[in-house]
Amino acid sequence: MNASVEWLSAFVESGLSPEELRDLLTARVATVDAVEPVRVDLTPIIVARVVSAERLPESDHLWVAKVDAGGPEPLDVVCGAPNVAAGLKYPFAPVGTVMPSGVAIERRKIRGRVSNGMLCSSRELGLGDDHEGILALDTDAAPGTPLLAALSVGDTRLVVDVLPNRPDLLSHRGLAREIAAATGRPSREETIPGATVQSVQPARRADGPGETAGVRVTVEDAEDAPAYAGVVIRGLRVGPSPAWLAARLTAVGVRPISNVVDATNYMLHGYGQPMHAFDLDRLAGNEVRVRRARAGEHLRTLDGVDRVLQKETLVIADAERAQGIAGVIGGADSAVNDSTTSIFLEIASFNPRRVRGARQALGISTDASYRFERTVPATSPAATYERAVQLILALAGGAVADAPVLVGAPPPLPLEVALRASRVATALGVSLSADDCINLLTPVGFACVRHADDLVVTVPSFRVDVLREIDLVEEIARLYGYDRIPDVLRPFRVGTVPDDPLVAVERRVRAVLVGLGCMEVRPMPFVRDAGSTAVRVVNPLAEDAAFLRPDLLTTLARSAEFNVRHMEGNLRLFEVGTVFRESQPGESPIEEIRVGALVMGARRPPHFTEPQPPPWDEWDARWLGEALAAAAFPGSAVVLDPAQQDGEATLWRVLVNGQDVGRVARIALDLPVAQRSAAPAFGAEITLQQVANEVGAEPNAAGIAETSAGAAGPRYRAVPSQPASWVDITLMLPDSIPAFAVERSLLAAGDPLLERIELTSEYMGPPVPAGHRSLTWRLTFRHPERTLVEKQVEARRDKLLQALEATLGVRPRTS
Repeated sequence: MNASVEWLSAFVESGLSPEELRDLLTARVATVDAVEPVRVDLTPIIVARVVSAERLPESDHLWVAKVDAGGPEPLDVVCGAPNVAAGLKYPFAPVGTVMPSGVAIERRKIRGRVSNGMLCSSRELGLGDDHEGILALDTDAAPGTPLLAALSVGDTRLVVDVLPNRPDLLSHRGLAREIAAATGRPSREETIPGATVQSVQPARRADGPGETAGVRVTVEDAEDAPAYAGVVIRGLRVGPSPAWLAARLTAVGVRPISNVVDATNYMLHGYGQPMHAFDLDRLAGNEVRVRRARAGEHLRTLDGVDRVLQKETLVIADAERAQGIAGVIGGADSAVNDSTTSIFLEIASFNPRRVRGARQALGISTDASYRFERTVPATSPAATYERAVQLILALAGGAVADAPVLVGAPPPLPLEVALRASRVATALGVSLSADDCINLLTPVGFACVRHADDLVVTVPSFRVDVLREIDLVEEIARLYGYDRIPDVLRPFRVGTVPDDPLVAVERRVRAVLVGLGCMEVRPMPFVRDAGSTAVRVVNPLAEDAAFLRPDLLTTLARSAEFNVRHMEGNLRLFEVGTVFRESQPGESPIEEIRVGALVMGARRPPHFTEPQPPPWDEWDARWLGEALAAAAFPGSAVVLDPAQQDGEATLWRVLVNGQDVGRVARIALDLPVAQRSAAPAFGAEITLQQVANEVGAEPNAAGIAETSAGAAGPRYRAVPSQPASWVDITLMLPDSIPAFAVERSLLAAGDPLLERIELTSEYMGPPVPAGHRSLTWRLTFRHPERTLVEKQVEARRDKLLQALEATLGVRPRTS
């Protein structure tokens, strides 16, 4: 949204500089991205008064004028404009001036007379299209005064980043409303310079087809256009806009065209109501119909492009054919031109979805479509048509032929929302009374009725973003000032509604992975063809990413490939995301939430004690899988079972209480030949769906704990107050017995104080006999109430060793 500082001051005299307005709007309303001076190219132009003017004897169209430009003596200036007259003031470009077009003004001899500068037309100054005559100035400024100081063309533009939820800010009146509320200055209705405001008849409302001045107005589907107003003005004269109007439009980046067209653009940028003027004499059958386009219907739009309309495109048509695309752009055949004397002025509210669909189908975006897509309220046409008519009558003359017609049902009653002062205090941490809330909300258009400490707030129609009590609380926070809200933590009561179990699980696995130095990534869940069971997207973003991913390691591999190609091979990446599997025909895909991690390159950062750290290997990946499973399934039996098929990328299957929940795998990367020597990549992936966040929850049939229905709230476990004790055991293990079998037997022994089992080393070679290997585990014990002494730890170790000998026939290594 481009806003003119001069235009804003017409609605509210804030007394603030452009920089102060920028800071105010950014803090309270919307971010101002830039403050840009407007028309700095007119800095050399000054005001000059013509002292005398006479024709050149040698020419039938040139004049020589004596010009007072503020210097000691008048200057001779030769010009060809027919309207130069003594006593009037005009813009003057002295010798050496570079015009907006890039032309440099020089002292030149024309028909024997020396011309010392140039009197300028509006086109030469970029203030309009009129180039037939010199631009006469209605100003009291003395000759020699800079033009920017004499006219409101030396404006400043504010580039405001208006978010989609605040369409009311897409106008100068909307921004001025916020400025007035912030500064305490009164807002006002701007005046039309040099014109007497004429009264306009009230509009006649019609639920069905309506008529004004013999023109029948029909809206075929009320949902397409909730409100459609039409006014017929006859006897007007199309011409250039006055300087003040051209200057305001130029300040917001709009090129002036003519007084009638400029008036509609003025209402769009000034009041947020897009309008369109049709040449009435070019509308067939004295009919205006809002309808859907017919299949294959054509329309040449104002930009000169012949367009084929889709069937669902909403158009404005006469009795024969489409004359404009509703809310987007008008048609060239019914456009206002220099010969237009009668117009049909359209002021409407269109369905945002219809406008967005037409704009996307045609590949065109306009200032009007931008506003209609973000909602122009159905109350806006009735509120703005009178101002639009007054402006056109003041600029182009003519008269309203009949009372305006407004087609559409009466708008619904304004929304009323209950607001509790206690809720404001709870949400913001600031104690504001009901009167405080009233004083904040009323200046920006809300109507408040007090009931004790509570309010009933009537939401203005232009605030389409306010629907609930919390929306009003947010509005109060904005108006009160975010910088005034304390940032201290205050006491609060724990809620009684427990988190979804998955939330706690994701929090735990993230904490583990971040603690290991992993970085979280958020890739798009689309991949290339991932096999016959992959789910294809109906409308993919790209054909090389047309399938939903079946696992997380696939997209993590793509992230790893990108990093390796950019010479970064030491990676620790993870993602918590959704994967997809095919379901029954006609049903939606099956979705699962998983955590995946990928590691490759150096296991540790280099250090002077270890300049070349060892790389990640499959045993590190196995440990990573164990750590993820332990975080996702606390208190459960976690076992990694070697993959059964040789040559598979999967190295181990992750089993929790006997249920397969994931895998540890070697990941193949698609790399250029020069980078295929990069360190191998490994990954672990765990499914998180059926996991509980309650301590002590009962296991389900699958052996995985779930949250019990009707739980009163989250349960907490105290941080251990006693230190842990650990002891190592080294076993001579035959090759036929996997390491996970030992861990399974240790857990099955059921020692209540056994907190953790960790495999720390493996050795093969003399003196270990062939067909055996030496494995060492660290067993961690902790008592919740007292410190364990050495004899207690040794007794529990011995009991576990006896259990291993009884179940697996495994004994401790003795040498």
